Amino acid sequence: MKTKGALLWGINEKWSVEEIELGDPVAGEVQIRMEAAGMCHSDHHIVTGATPMSSYPAMGGHEGAGVVTKLGEGVTDLEVGDHVVLSFIPACGRCPSCVSGHSNVCDLGMRLLQGQAIADGTYRVQARGENVVPMSLLGTFSPYITVHESSVVKIEKDIPFELAALVGCGAPTGWGSATNIAEIKPGESVAIIGVGGVGMFALQGAVASGARHVFAIDPVPFKREQALKFGATHAFASMEEAIEPIMEITWGRMCQKTIITVGEMKGEYVDPALTLTAKTGRCVLTAMGHIADMDIKLNAFTFTLLQKDLQGNIYGGCNTRVDIPNLLNLYRAGLLNLDDMVTNTYSLEQVNEGYQDMLDGKNIRGVIRYTEADW
Repeated sequence: MKTKGALLWGINEKWSVEEIELGDPVAGEVQIRMEAAGMCHSDHHIVTGATPMSSYPAMGGHEGAGVVTKLGEGVTDLEVGDHVVLSFIPACGRCPSCVSGHSNVCDLGMRLLQGQAIADGTYRVQARGENVVPMSLLGTFSPYITVHESSVVKIEKDIPFELAALVGCGAPTGWGSATNIAEIKPGESVAIIGVGGVGMFALQGAVASGARHVFAIDPVPFKREQALKFGATHAFASMEEAIEPIMEITWGRMCQKTIITVGEMKGEYVDPALTLTAKTGRCVLTAMGHIADMDIKLNAFTFTLLQKDLQGNIYGGCNTRVDIPNLLNLYRAGLLNLDDMVTNTYSLEQVNEGYQDMLDGKNIRGVIRYTEADW
């Protein structure tokens, strides 16, 4: 079928919304009419080249929700009309990672930036006669996508699509940073460094885990104001500014857990984050940096002697087929605020405007909302 998509033809270029050719689902695949797509910072990383794609053009979008419209041969767990969330890392359920409870690092993830479909190694999207690499084998910046069933999670039909889209990436990554990776315990002090989309979900996870103090650190005044509304007890513009107040508030103990959720990770952020981290505490790196950046600065002397833990994180350690429905149940119970996470909605044609708003600090999360005119 012919539809449209937001394509990137090279590093540091603008998104180009243009006609694409989308293939029908083969065995093990489904086609989905997209209803909403979240505008995550990770898609901007392919614009800057921080996250390398195997080739260009690339189609953006790895966070989204929609409705199943076609089934490939052998797909039995989904039906036409099902509401679904897209998981940006597929979960095969059979590889060593999946069967040991770590589907967030499923072996199929090795294909995410290569573009060839999981089912048969070919391409599902073409534009201007060239194969297109869809972000995370999804490409939710298009009204229709054809994807493997391992990337699709069925949900109940009562959740608005623009909210459901968030639990495909931002919500589990952030919430899981606090609950699964940091393992925040009641009464602990926690610092969230960077409170955009992922960081605000990490903040909510810290609050729900019973943290006594939740320190939100972000240079953008709007985000600090929003963080206080989402449950932060204090907000600071920088880690350097936060050191002395946190020392005083915690009686010198500092934070048992710190979580770095900035838009772009840099090695220079690690040492001040570890300064905020208590003895035997844990610092979680959720933010993504440039693939070529090999430099991390930390004081090895105090890192060793104070027995601190520096922990990487992908997808919040979540198992999507369990945790995506659970996050939506938390929303229903009033324990997870999705409504206020969506700052602005955009049409697909406004994708560049939406990302500029993100870079300008105007959004917690921007969402592309599709309409009948797109389908």
